[in-house]
Amino acid sequence: MRKYFVHILPLLLLCSLTKAQQKPSFKVLAFYTAKEDKAHISYVHEANRWFPQMAAKYHFSYDSTNDWSKLNADTLAHYQVVLFLDTRPEDPAQRAAFQAWMEQGGGWMGFHFAAFALTPSDYPQDWNWYHNVFLGAGQYGSNTWRPTAAILRVEDAHHPVTKGLPTTFKASPNEWYRWEKDLRQNPDIKILLSIDSSSFPLGTGPKPSEIWHSGYYPVVWTNIHYRMLYVNMGHNDIDYEHHTNKDLSQTFASEVQDKMIINALRWLGQGKK
Repeated sequence: MRKYFVHILPLLLLCSLTKAQQKPSFKVLAFYTAKEDKAHISYVHEANRWFPQMAAKYHFSYDSTNDWSKLNADTLAHYQVVLFLDTRPEDPAQRAAFQAWMEQGGGWMGFHFAAFALTPSDYPQDWNWYHNVFLGAGQYGSNTWRPTAAILRVEDAHHPVTKGLPTTFKASPNEWYRWEKDLRQNPDIKILLSIDSSSFPLGTGPKPSEIWHSGYYPVVWTNIHYRMLYVNMGHNDIDYEHHTNKDLSQTFASEVQDKMIINALRWLGQGKK
């Protein structure tokens, strides 16, 4: 009998280890719309290919849906991290469920258009908590054009999201946003990455306003009262001019930028504050 246990014990330990390795360390649910802007649609499709690959590599689970009705307390209870890949919820009940979940310690990462709000537009600024309190940015101000790579600067090297990143690095091409409010003046906001001055002039136009020559532009930040991160990236370059609508760039094509996003997911997935 003793000899039996000596032989079976390693097998039991191996089975336990295998089960532990197979169980995801955290679960991610991504919401998206992917109906209008071709560049945003391109990014969403790319994200829904890339994140499952990263989930397998870093041992988390990834689900995605364009059914925003799943943004409710019952569904959110099964996840540690929610992503908004391209838009925001419009239904009051979905907004309330999301706010309650975040206030209870849920994790969130939003990309590019997920922070957009402009009155008047199809996405008016009609959600004060989300745009002014949670994100702190207020309304959209302007953008660069066309999508262009930028040199980004790490503003806080001690945060888990920026751990191991160089002081500056080249991001993937993107349409960069300017916001109504100066995030540097908000004590609740911690800016992690901004556009480095070596990027200027940024954008090619044709409109002069679409080319930035100076200024301060935060592109990744967190609100210290929530487990959250906003990432300005998420707009691929598309061949509009020749009407082919082919992808001319990819968001997940910068090794350092990709590392930052993985850092962010693992930080958000650690659990409630």
